[in-house]
Amino acid sequence: MVFYSLRTSNLSWIVVKTARNILVFLLLTIQLCNAQSDSSWLEKPRLNLSGYAEVYYVYDFNQPQEGNRQSFLYNHNRHNEVNLNLGFVKLGLEHTKYRANLALQSGTYSNDNYAAEPGLLQGLFEANIGVSLNKMNNIWVDVGILPSHIGFESAIAFDNWTMTRSLLAENSPYFLSGAKLSYSPSKSWMIAGLIMNGWQRIQRIIGNSLLSIGSQITYFPNEFLKVNWSTFIGTNDPDVTRRMRYFNNFFGQFQINDRFSFMTGFDIGTQQKFIKSNKYDLWLSPVMIGRFNINKYWKTAIRAEYYHDKAGSIIPTESINGFQTTGLSLTADYSPAQNILFRIEARRLSSQDKIFEKKLGLTNHNFILGTSLSIAMK
Repeated sequence: MVFYSLRTSNLSWIVVKTARNILVFLLLTIQLCNAQSDSSWLEKPRLNLSGYAEVYYVYDFNQPQEGNRQSFLYNHNRHNEVNLNLGFVKLGLEHTKYRANLALQSGTYSNDNYAAEPGLLQGLFEANIGVSLNKMNNIWVDVGILPSHIGFESAIAFDNWTMTRSLLAENSPYFLSGAKLSYSPSKSWMIAGLIMNGWQRIQRIIGNSLLSIGSQITYFPNEFLKVNWSTFIGTNDPDVTRRMRYFNNFFGQFQINDRFSFMTGFDIGTQQKFIKSNKYDLWLSPVMIGRFNINKYWKTAIRAEYYHDKAGSIIPTESINGFQTTGLSLTADYSPAQNILFRIEARRLSSQDKIFEKKLGLTNHNFILGTSLSIAMK
């Protein structure tokens, strides 16, 4: 297993500053060399309007007193009410040499997951511009509010095999704000480097002067195999209490035959116990999902997962053993058309400590039944 060995704040700052300077130099050099000599810049761009909406209902058998079910969940997180999980309208600009996206969102996902952002920024699902940096159009730089480079589950249900998101997906970034330089040396490879405002941040934390960096390597030789490794180095603290965070995400997607496929993922991260500390807290999370195509309209998926965060680096619980939770879920999908998806899911979480709210007190088990209906408009 590959893991970062950067262990001091000063060294981390040098790495971030160097990466930023290299990126700026590359952008200026490549763009000046190619922009004036490529006539494809004169082509007319295409403007696309699309949208998405997902409505859901979840019944939590713990019957929590508050409307919000769990503090560590950001999708389908309301008990016993029909609600909008995510809805957005997206305007996209497509061109051989450049691209842009602007998507405005609403729903309980944005309310929960963007709670740390100022009011107007909470409504931005995407806002980015990309430019090709060479004649082959296999080197791009994209800047703005972008989908995260981490993980295999997004906020859009159509992209996921299960209705609810895995614990590792819910507790790693869904979005980022910064710059992404990507390079595709062939149809099978994609390599990217990123500079970000932080761990799932549009605006940097007040008092934090350190940009974060990340990377992504994806290998997809054919439609049957996809392997990915993504990283993050940065902090989620202001300078006065800065604890460096080092994180890796791995996943593989495998298509066995026309009916059966499976996916496996693994997150592992460390964070300094306190500023300039040589001691680190560890969290990790493995997950496996198997999916079976019953027929043209029906699919089913089963997921097994575990999340270990004893120190509460990502999911604080203030309990003796922290967040040490296993999960099992079963999802059934019905899709009568390519742009419509109806789902039913049963999910059970079991924790070592009593961390789940119920009517009276806390318990170490949580069981839900949920359903959702989503539509994609392109």
